[in-house]
Amino acid sequence: MAALKARARLKNLLMFIPNMVLLCGRLLTDARVPKPEKALVAGAILYAIVPLDLIPDVIPFVGQIDDAYLIAITLLRLIDRTDPKVVREHWNGGGDIVELVEMLAMMTAKFLPARIRRVLTSRVEVAPQSKDKGLPIPALVVKPERVSTVKSD
Repeated sequence: MAALKARARLKNLLMFIPNMVLLCGRLLTDARVPKPEKALVAGAILYAIVPLDLIPDVIPFVGQIDDAYLIAITLLRLIDRTDPKVVREHWNGGGDIVELVEMLAMMTAKFLPARIRRVLTSRVEVAPQSKDKGLPIPALVVKPERVSTVKSD
């Protein structure tokens, strides 16, 4: 029994990235997803694909952290702006995708330097509790009234 659980967890772990790619692709073609959210998901995918970004992807592990963080916060914004059921419908992997994305955002944020995290989340902050939806609220949402400023040293 324990061996079967371990095998299922290993399969879910190995299939996480392919399932995330599939999820993003499906969300891009779903008519229920607003166009601005589709543009952000496409931008996050491009950012992850291009090897030169804030932390170059040629640096093992660390180079992929900023990519995973940006995809996670983009999906959290999408989950906040649409019905979480839409995202759950397209998820092929194990576990609840909303919880997985929240966990991914929190875990990757711990590995990122504060300055890079600020750049990637310049317009994102902790979400207030939502009582009207009755659904778990994502850890992060976009706040459009915040204007990001670049400090010159």
